Order: sequence, then structure tokens, then C-alpha cells
Amino acid sequence: MKIKQRLNFFLFSLRLCASAVLFTFISCSSQPTDLRSLAPAETLVYLETNDLGRTLDALIENKAFETLAKNKPDFSALEKMQLAVAVTGFETSQQQVTIENAVLKFKPRFVAIAETHAWNWQTLKFTENKLGEFVNEIYGGEVSLEMIDKSGGKWFVWTATDGRKLHAFVQNSRIFFGNDESAIEKCLAVGRGEADSLAKNGKNFENAKDALAFGYVSGEGIAQIANLIGVSTAIEATDEDGGRSFIAGVLPPLLRNSVKEIFWTATKANNGIEDKYSITTAPEVSSVFKETLVPSNGNRTNSAEFLPSEIFSATRYNLKNPQIAWRSLLLVAAKQTDALSGKILIEFSGDLLAPYGVSDAETFLSAIDSDILTAQFDAEGEKSVAIVGVKDLVILRKSIAEINFKTPGEKQENAEIWKSEDGEIAAALTENKLILGDAQSVADCLQAKQNGRNFTKNELYKTFTGSKSVAVTFGKDDDSAEKIVGVLAEKKAENQRVTTYFLTETRFTDKGIERKIVSPFGLIGTILEKFSKEE
Repeated sequence: MKIKQRLNFFLFSLRLCASAVLFTFISCSSQPTDLRSLAPAETLVYLETNDLGRTLDALIENKAFETLAKNKPDFSALEKMQLAVAVTGFETSQQQVTIENAVLKFKPRFVAIAETHAWNWQTLKFTENKLGEFVNEIYGGEVSLEMIDKSGGKWFVWTATDGRKLHAFVQNSRIFFGNDESAIEKCLAVGRGEADSLAKNGKNFENAKDALAFGYVSGEGIAQIANLIGVSTAIEATDEDGGRSFIAGVLPPLLRNSVKEIFWTATKANNGIEDKYSITTAPEVSSVFKETLVPSNGNRTNSAEFLPSEIFSATRYNLKNPQIAWRSLLLVAAKQTDALSGKILIEFSGDLLAPYGVSDAETFLSAIDSDILTAQFDAEGEKSVAIVGVKDLVILRKSIAEINFKTPGEKQENAEIWKSEDGEIAAALTENKLILGDAQSVADCLQAKQNGRNFTKNELYKTFTGSKSVAVTFGKDDDSAEKIVGVLAEKKAENQRVTTYFLTETRFTDKGIERKIVSPFGLIGTILEKFSKEE
């Protein structure tokens, strides 16, 4: 089953960045431009970097790049080049979510605004040649080009054999490039002072002043993107038609009513790129989350000693009261959708921890301590465990219907192990902790504790266990680094692989949600990965 998603608003723009590396600008003296003053006020999604060369340099300053790349590319020609992408609208077609057919058509109308700080003849040459080569490649060749002098500049119109078009307008040192002519016209109207710009919308971008790149999603942008997220999540969550329809129907209004806007910044960190997301939620949502999703001030447990060193990902939840936190999430979610959907959501919420063998989520959470550790042993999430401290063993056993705790457990070292009737789910009780999940993963956790080859030997262990956030996630990626390096430079070897790691921290504030992700290449690298020939 294939899911077709057309999210080309940053794919097009960053392919332009990669192609621009091949072109040397002879810089002319020019002050930085506030690109937001050229984007329409009603822009739904906005991305910007004020120094393309500096941003790309930050992506190649890590061990993964040094290991995989034959040479470091020289981005000095792109210093001070500014680039922004403004999404002004979306085109969606009827979405059908069934077992037999999962097709999502979602086309953003975007404009990429590039301030090259070069001479006009250089900018024109780059647009006709390098940008033209890019358009010809993505449209599969045989693209026709029409150039017109109009509006004090030069228009470029590329037409594919199937009728699809891409447009560009060059004026002085600026390039406006996009898939919708009217969107470019709107940017030009903003530049002439005939329409309001994004710079006048009252949003504070001061924190992004020194960032490598930053972005913004408006409330209206979130409302429109919510449909895409709902359908995509439904397809990934289940193969059942009824379940997919429910998720696709409930999630969009939940997001639209809860999330008001999102700010993103990318900065250089000692160990990679730090992406920060500030998610502003509705006041009634943030007030509840701030009171209930509170970290515990208690001592950290040694649960990580049970995690094998080669896990795919792990998340530690530090909650003062897991049961109250769970209830608040459900009640807030239910209030953001219609009454019937909210009732169904609450009724079926008890099954949300079923992958770990838990049949009653609230009862389970009422019987455990504040520190909760979950781990995935594979990328698909089919092998997973939850490690929790036991507060009330009698109640805890009642929440796990698949295992008969009335029968004696199997003794192994200082652990007692029970299994489900089919042998697929196991629960191990050791050191006042319960390890619950698929049988093989539970066995691997016990072995990791016994032989000492566990997660505590990982260099990110201290950050992972010492974080004071409500949730912290560690994960690894086995193939993204090679793809990103392949976009930016020549690789040493075609089949060489390097595993990279990321760490995500989530906190709740009086305004909403703060999330920080540290990784070698960041979100910018993730976008560049889409241009890899191996995709």
C-alpha cells in the first residue's frame, strides 16, 4: 500500500538550495533584507534562513559527515544568501481512507523568495540555467521555457509535457519561484506596498535573530494541515477500515481546536543541530496541561539498566501522577471534538496500551510510580516493552488481562516471569519493577541487566536519565546520514552506513508545549534527505 503525499513547498525550495551550490555569485554590496516584508500577511507556513552558506556549513560539522563524505564542500559562495519559503494555500482533493486504497492528494501553493545579493545578470543566468535544470529534472525532461519582460523584471514559465507549470520572477537580485503564478503576484504586490506583509502580523521572531533557520505555522495553516495529519496517522495506526475512519475524523478537529500556532528555530549545538518547537495551544488546553503534566521531583530509577544497548528508541516519562496526567489528556482531547466522538474516544482509551499487553490503561497507570520507561527494539514497533515501578501489585495485575498471574511464575535469577497463553506477551517482576511487552524483548531486558551490556554505556545516557522534562526520547537512525551526505557531497563509498542518534525533550508551559530535538543534521537535514537519489 502506497501513500502519495505532495508536500513540495519545502522540497522545491531546498532542492534549489542544493543546486545553488554549483553557482558562484560575485557578491555585490547589499544590506540584509527582511524577507518577511515580501511574504503575504496571510501566509500559512513560513520558513527562512538568512545565511544559506552558514546554514549548510552547520550540517557538515559532525562525525557522521566526516566519516561518509570524501571531501567537505565549500559553501562560501552562498554566504549571506537569504532564502524564504511562503505557503499561501493548499489544494486538496477528496480523501478516501480504506484498506484497499490509501491515496492522499495534497498540493501546497508556495513561493520561494531568494535574495542572492548578486548582480541582476548573475541572478538571471542562475534562474535560466541552474534553476531551469532543476525544473527539467523534476518534470522528467522535455520542459519548455518562456521568458517575458513584465512588471519591471523578467518572468520565467516552465511547462512540462503534461501541462504542469512552474514560475519564476527575477527583479534585481531577487528570485521569486513557485508553482502558483498568483502567489508570486501577491508577493510582488506586498513589495509594492499594495498589500500587508507577514512582517506586519505582530508575530515576534526576535528569538530567531541568530538562528540558522526558523519557521512559523499559523493557526489557519494548522487547520488546513490537520486533515493531512489525520489521514496519514489513520493509515499508519491501523489496517482496520473502521479504526482509520474514526482517527481521520477525530484527529483534525482535535488539532484545529487545540493548537493555535507553531514557531520553529534551528541553531548550532555542540553535538549537532538543535531544533526548538514552541507550540501555542488554546488557553483551556495549556492551563490543564500545566497543572497535570507535571514532572516528579523524586529520585530517578535505574530502569535504563534493563535496556539493551542496541535498542531502536526509548522514551522516559517523568510524571508526578501518571493517572491524572492520562485523564487530563483524554478529557482535553474529548472536549476538542464532537460529543459522540469524545465519548467513543474515552470508552476505547483503555486499549491504547494494548501493545504492551495492558487491557485497562487507567487502572495500570493508577498502580505504578512516576517513572515510566518504554522502548522499541525495531523500527516497526512490533517489539516493545514498558518498564515501570510497582506501587500496587494487586491492582497492576488486574490491568493485564492477557496474563494469568494466579499461576506460579517462572524463576530466573531474581526475577519472576509470567507469559500469556500463546506465549507472545510476558511480564517480569524484578527489583520492584515490572517489565511488560513481547516475550523476547522482556527476556532481552533481563539479560541486559545481568550482563551489564545495557543503555547506561551509551554516551547520551546521562542526558536521557537526567532530563527534568516530562518526556525525553532517545532514538537512532541507520540510513539518513548517508542520504543527506549524498545530497551535499560525494560519498567515500556507496554502501557505507553510519548510525546517528537524536534526543527529544518535551515540556509543558503556561502557553503550550516546548519541544527540543538535538541531532546531527536536524530538521534541515531531514528535508534535504528527500532529495537523495536513494529515496
